[in-house]
Amino acid sequence: MRRLMAVLALLTMAQAVPDPHLPKPTLDTAAPALPSGLQHAVLIVSKTNGWRHIEHIPHSNVVLAQIAKQLGRASFVTENAAIFNDDQLRHFSVIVLNSASGDFLTPEQRAAFARFVARGGGVVALHAAGDNSHTDPWYVRTVIGTRFIGHPGGDDHIQSAKLLIDQPDHPAMAGVTLPWSPMDEWYAFDANPAEQGMTVLARIDEGSYRPGAKLSMGAHPVIWVNPSTKGRVFYSALGHSPEAYDDPHYRRILTNAIRWAAR
Repeated sequence: MRRLMAVLALLTMAQAVPDPHLPKPTLDTAAPALPSGLQHAVLIVSKTNGWRHIEHIPHSNVVLAQIAKQLGRASFVTENAAIFNDDQLRHFSVIVLNSASGDFLTPEQRAAFARFVARGGGVVALHAAGDNSHTDPWYVRTVIGTRFIGHPGGDDHIQSAKLLIDQPDHPAMAGVTLPWSPMDEWYAFDANPAEQGMTVLARIDEGSYRPGAKLSMGAHPVIWVNPSTKGRVFYSALGHSPEAYDDPHYRRILTNAIRWAAR
């Protein structure tokens, strides 16, 4: 009996342990202090009020900071969304949303973000920054342009798939050579973002992997930009695993995208 009670207690404790992939949503109100002299920098934000990619975020934040340094720009990495205010955003040329998920901005912070883009600020949104945990209409319309509906699971969760480049002359695609078949978690969407005015730069060859009947799109976009904003807005659905950020092809794309978005 005592042993049974001990087992039940352990099971109860295990059930009570929060899932680190699903942190409790929070909104930030006190902005972080910025280093002095920060100008034309790269802001790297990995705030997660939705699914948290605990596997890749620590490594990808380091890689993104390295890329900024290679481009001759300072960077600031934070998960404090209160940095989205007019005074502090003026220190940055581009905001990288590194799997930033969920509605993590207050209405005032969203308004500051919109003003940042309206005055020419760049955005590089990656992976979960385009999932369906984002519901703000401006964000969905400006950054995503479509709705995430899922990705393969089970044994098909991570697969190799062949990428096709639709806009090889776009600066974000410069120097990327084919064939390229990375391993990743392949997002599917309810519609092609091109229908909402986005320019698709690359897509997935659905014949090269197993998307499943409910996740097949035909023309399956994976990287696109929004040409209708004053600021340059880039989105890539790639980047589920830490290893993705060590792939020379993807590092090149990320470098190109930050350079392009930052003008």
